[in-house]
Formats: sequence, C-alpha cells, structure tokens
Amino acid sequence: MKNRESAGGPSGLMPFDAAVETILSCARLLGTERVPLEEAAGRVLAGGIVSDVDMPPFDKSAMDGFACREADLGDPMRVAMTIYAGEMPERGIGPGECARIMTGAPLPAGADTVVMVEHAEERDGTVRVLRPPRERNICLRGEDVRGGDVVLEGGARIGPAQIAVLAAVGASEVAVRRRPVIGIAPTGDELVEPGQARSPGKIRNTNGPQLLSQARAAGFSAEYLGIVRDEPGAIRAALRRAAGKTDVVVFSGGVSMGERDHVPAVLEGEGFSPRVRGVAVKPGRPLLFAERDGMWVFGLPGNPVSTFVLFETVVRPFCDLLMGHEHRPTVVRAPLRRALTRRASDRLDHVPAAIGEDGLAEPLEYHGSAHIHAYSIADGIMVIPPGTKRLEAGETVGVILVR
Repeated sequence: MKNRESAGGPSGLMPFDAAVETILSCARLLGTERVPLEEAAGRVLAGGIVSDVDMPPFDKSAMDGFACREADLGDPMRVAMTIYAGEMPERGIGPGECARIMTGAPLPAGADTVVMVEHAEERDGTVRVLRPPRERNICLRGEDVRGGDVVLEGGARIGPAQIAVLAAVGASEVAVRRRPVIGIAPTGDELVEPGQARSPGKIRNTNGPQLLSQARAAGFSAEYLGIVRDEPGAIRAALRRAAGKTDVVVFSGGVSMGERDHVPAVLEGEGFSPRVRGVAVKPGRPLLFAERDGMWVFGLPGNPVSTFVLFETVVRPFCDLLMGHEHRPTVVRAPLRRALTRRASDRLDHVPAAIGEDGLAEPLEYHGSAHIHAYSIADGIMVIPPGTKRLEAGETVGVILVR
C-alpha cells in the first residue's frame, strides 16, 4: 500500500510543476525562415499547410486486377484495354467489358469494382471471375484529403511522414521556425576535456559533450563555449561571448551555495532577471533560470545525471516552445517490478528505469546524481511524485522514454 506524506515542497523551494510552468511562460517565438523540402526534416512548421489537390486526385485502383461493372461479374467479360499507373483511360467500359488495370491507375468511367488478378482467369481476351470481391478495391477521389484542407498544423515537427505529405501537396520549400542556438558552458576548475591529461584532483568534462549531444539530438543548434573557470570574470566573459550568437545559454555547475558558485551573482550583475532559483526536484534542486532581452540562461547543477534529466524535462520543452512546438515526451505507464522506498519524499524524484520485455518497470541501481552510467542502460526516467514514501510492486508508474 502507498505511504504518502504531504505533497508540499521543502521550505523555500518552488514545486517542480510550478517551476516548469514559470519557465515555459517566458518563451517567445523565434523568427521564421524558408528551407528546401530536403532540408526540412526535424524542423518545426511556422504555419499550417493547405492541400492544393484532392488525395487521391482521381478514383484509382487499389491493386492489380480488372476494372469491371459489378453487374457483369457473373459472366465472362471482354478485356477492352490495359490501364497503367500514370496513364488516363482512353475511354470508359460498357456492358460486358472490363479493363486490365494496375495498382494506382485511374479507374475508367463505368467501372465500379476491381477484381484482384489472382481471383480472375484471363484467356483469349476474355476474363472470368473466380471469386467475387468482398470490397470494391477502389480508392475514391478525395477520400484521404480534399483540396483546401489543412493537412499539417503550424507547430508540427516535421518527420518522414510529414515530408511525404509536404511532397504530396507540392511544397518544395517550407516556412519553418528558426532553430534556437544553445550555448553550452560547463563550469569548474576541476574539469579537463576528455582528450587531455587528467592530473590528480581533476575530472573529465562529461557535461559539455552530453549537453551538446542532447541539444543536437533534440533538433536544436548548439554552440560549445568551452570550460568556464569558477571565477566571476570567466563566467561574465562566457556570457558576453554567447550574446548575439546564442538564444539560450546552459551553464552546468556553479549554481549552488558554495564559495565558488558564482553564476547566480554574475547573472544578476549582468542584468538578468532570475525567474526560478531552487526547485523541489531530485536530482536538480539548485536549478536556476534567468532572462534578459530575449536571451535566456539555465543554470544546472554540475553532476551529470542532474544535467541529463533537467535538459530532458525542462530545457528541451522550453527550447521547443521557442519554435512554437509543444514538447510531448513519450510516457509509458507500467507496473513496478519491485517495491521502492524513499528515505525522503519532500521532492519530486526522477529515477533511472528500464522497461522489461514483460512490460514491467524496473528502477535501476543508482548511486546518486554523479552516476551517469545508470542512464546509459536506462530506457527512461521514472517519475515519483512528492509525498510518495513507498511504491509497492505492481503499482503503476510513469516512465519518460529517453532512448
């Protein structure tokens, strides 16, 4: 049985849902640009797309066979012509006649049924139906789309299916929202780049490559600003490098309450207005969000699990809204494989999880917000609401898929 406590967050921390709502409310649409159809995949439509044609544009055969009149199916029929896809029939068919027809070819006038080729026998120019069709096997003009219909809404992300629709309506060029440019700035005197020698006391920079990868995989442009030292001047210089060439800056590290956590003070000194600072979420409590004149800054904790999870749950939805797209992650509702107990339940918790072949959700071994390896084998992020002390085996949980 569930053991629940008060869902209120710890004193001084904003509830996670309220923080996300506040952050998303600050999003403003970026401009538009036109791109060729072949470059449109992954982009977001700036406006609705209207079909200029009926689809199908004519009554057509759904398969290879013989276009006939239903009234003639019981008698032998003379093959009057052959109609190939891409050709218009030279004439209609009359009583006792049929037309040999290929899949996608226009139906001749007078025909109201297509008999599959394997259900008919043709000999000496005459066709006899062996098995009357259960269906007419005809795609009617405009049964999918009518000319003038909106076939894609503005704000839709363009994938392969949308590319096909755009091609079908002749959209060789498409108006899309400009991609946000995200500046990635990992902070910390302890960091070295992956290819550099690591001296005692140093650790490799994982947040930079990870955040760049997440941003690009989400369809955004990304600019690496390099490792930023734990000095106000270095943070200020990174902000100024980012100004004018990025829309969003993501700092990782330097946002908590330590002596060298200078990011919040630098942002205020540079005229940024803080909107969120400190959120009732685990991991990610020190989350910071600030804005200034169409430039937005996220301050994420330095541990890689925190940056990974907060990018997926906060940064990505915000950047999608800059393009007018509402981020809707795939959430699987699954029974829990084993009971899960939390030592503290005052914050919303994000836990790495796998979904087994049997459909059960399995919380993975997880040693805290530095244990990024747990997410390298996870299928998603299990969401545990605040106030939930214990979940029993078999209870349904939500898992945000991230693979």
